[in-house]
Amino acid sequence: MSVLPVGAATGALWPSADTVQSGGQVGAAQGGLTEGTAPTTPTAPLGTSGQTSAVGNSFANLLGNAMDSVQATQTSADNLATQAATGSLTNVADYMVTADEADIQTQLTAAVRNSALQAFQQIMGMQL
Repeated sequence: MSVLPVGAATGALWPSADTVQSGGQVGAAQGGLTEGTAPTTPTAPLGTSGQTSAVGNSFANLLGNAMDSVQATQTSADNLATQAATGSLTNVADYMVTADEADIQTQLTAAVRNSALQAFQQIMGMQL
């Protein structure tokens, strides 16, 4: 399994654990959690009264925003490629940077998907 470094191009795609808020508490970088402090749990289990917990919404939003970011970068790279092909792009370096950024984000997304699929398969293979 290869590990892709998270650089400036992918830093906005996946925020670090220190900046993610869960359960109403702030991350360790802001001094909200100390060692030995347990995160708060939702007051109602999932599926009750038709609402989901705040943790579930934030994870879904995180994945949705990440996929939107990948799509936007891909679209921008496609637009710049069209401009380069027609001759209306004055700075080809802009296209090269955007194309590399889109490629790195796509590789990162595929690696995360593969890891999640592998974890799911391991869980399904467990005996009770």
